[in-house]
Amino acid sequence: WQPSLYWQRFRHEATPALEKRGWKVTFGHNTIDKPLQFNASTLRTEIVDEGKGWFSLSAGFEVDGEYLDLQPILATLVDYNFLKVTNDMPDGQEFLVFFPDGRGLTLPVGRFRRILTHLGELMDFNFTSKPIRMHKVEAAEILKHISKDIEHPTTPSEITTLAAQNSLFKTSNCDIPATLKATLRDYQAEGFRWMQFLSNNNLHGILADDMGLGKTMQTLTHILAEKEKGNILPCLVIAPTSVVENWQREAKMFAPSLRVTILQGHNRHLRFNLLADTDIALTSYALLYRDLEFFSNQSFHLLVLDEAQHIKNSSAQVSQAVRKLNTRHRICLSGTPIENHLGELWSLFDFLMPGLLGDAESFRETFRTPIEKNKNQHRADALSSKVGPLILRRTKDQVATELPPKTEIPHIIDLGEDEKDLYETVRSTMDKHVRRALAAKTGQQAQIMFLDALLKLRQICCHSKLIESKIQNSNNSTTSAKFNHLTNLLETLKQENRKVLIFSQFTSMLDIIEEYLVSQNTTYLKLTGASKNRQEMVEQFQAGEAEIFLISLKAGGTGLTLTNADTVIHYDPWWNPAV
Repeated sequence: WQPSLYWQRFRHEATPALEKRGWKVTFGHNTIDKPLQFNASTLRTEIVDEGKGWFSLSAGFEVDGEYLDLQPILATLVDYNFLKVTNDMPDGQEFLVFFPDGRGLTLPVGRFRRILTHLGELMDFNFTSKPIRMHKVEAAEILKHISKDIEHPTTPSEITTLAAQNSLFKTSNCDIPATLKATLRDYQAEGFRWMQFLSNNNLHGILADDMGLGKTMQTLTHILAEKEKGNILPCLVIAPTSVVENWQREAKMFAPSLRVTILQGHNRHLRFNLLADTDIALTSYALLYRDLEFFSNQSFHLLVLDEAQHIKNSSAQVSQAVRKLNTRHRICLSGTPIENHLGELWSLFDFLMPGLLGDAESFRETFRTPIEKNKNQHRADALSSKVGPLILRRTKDQVATELPPKTEIPHIIDLGEDEKDLYETVRSTMDKHVRRALAAKTGQQAQIMFLDALLKLRQICCHSKLIESKIQNSNNSTTSAKFNHLTNLLETLKQENRKVLIFSQFTSMLDIIEEYLVSQNTTYLKLTGASKNRQEMVEQFQAGEAEIFLISLKAGGTGLTLTNADTVIHYDPWWNPAV
């Protein structure tokens, strides 16, 4: 019990109340002194560059010639439950706190409520005597907030410049490169400028637009702009195997001035020496790990991870491999940066900006558990504030006015090695049969054989299971590059809450897809020629009772009204585009 504390509280709180009621209060000369008064003009803060994108912040103020460190005072305010206690107090009111030695200090409620809120979110309200350590983005955000309450902060120029931007999403008007052979939509131009902003400020981020909004196009525009700045080091794009050649096609179509080298296939090592004369090198996640010794000894200007959810498991080999690459600038592309839990977001940022979210254990304690298990909105807001400027996400609904009524996206997938062998075996065998029939002048028989050969080859492209039971000496391969691509696509579409129609000519292919959907607990309907309740299934899908509708071309090619669907997948497009 410290009587001095009660005297100071009496002088600070009770005396004004008594005087307001008409009492005259006087104090003797030996009475405890009045509380110390905060002087805003002495409040100072300093942000110091510690290197590698990290900064430290220290702050304090003077009272009666004594310098007081701000952090212990903020820790005291946390103990007082200051934010809750002062929630209804006007900004101009004063709040009394006490030091361990019994001295009191009055603080303006509004000013310290703002300071404690912003610094508390950064420090998880765990204040110590050490300077506050933070990343560049955090330093800029803090400066924007505390500069209203702390005059003349001492700050590195790069932080001042960064903080001067009103929003990382509304950046300066970078010129779109003249070498781009396409017209960007407004949201795509904004995405390009956002990536330019990151590069100009040595920051890294995630472009998380919905599938089909042109993440590849925006990135190619960014690469063109980086080359125009005189950056001579190559850019490395790592993508799923099925997507690598799409990068080459889009670069050739929209950015033909860029020199592109694909580092895939058995002879890829012969092209390693082309890297010095390459603008974009393309490889897959699978080959990156195999060729890590080569790639880790190279220097890249930009590293792009397409479908970056491939590194969502931080302990996986590929996640460890990408961290060993030497690059100045890093960009992740993913329509689904979080598929299952927040730990996946941590893994992406541990690659992009190591340390920003702490280590895995501290992230779990500070953010993941409070948000996922306790539904703590305050922690969710704090995480959003920390990483929000480094993630740009637009959904199709948000940019719907800029999109055409229908967007068609061809997905070209290379067969796997076993599938190629099977395809060539069937092709060469059927070629002999057709030629033999033509030589025997049995044209009708040759025509039937020819159509049968085309059918078998189409089935192999869909899934080897469709054909293996019909041929001898099959290697019983159960792999399918196209089917694997479909399952990856469906995972993304499920994350985006899409309603999907999947058409196939082959009901046996629909059976294979159905088996996968059951294993994933995905709600679905299936319409084939054998279905008796056609209209009932249509009504169920329209009512939102299923995520996916499997439809055979013959049974559902016409006469269906399915306006609830927003995505249509033609697994094996028919010869006639009208179908």
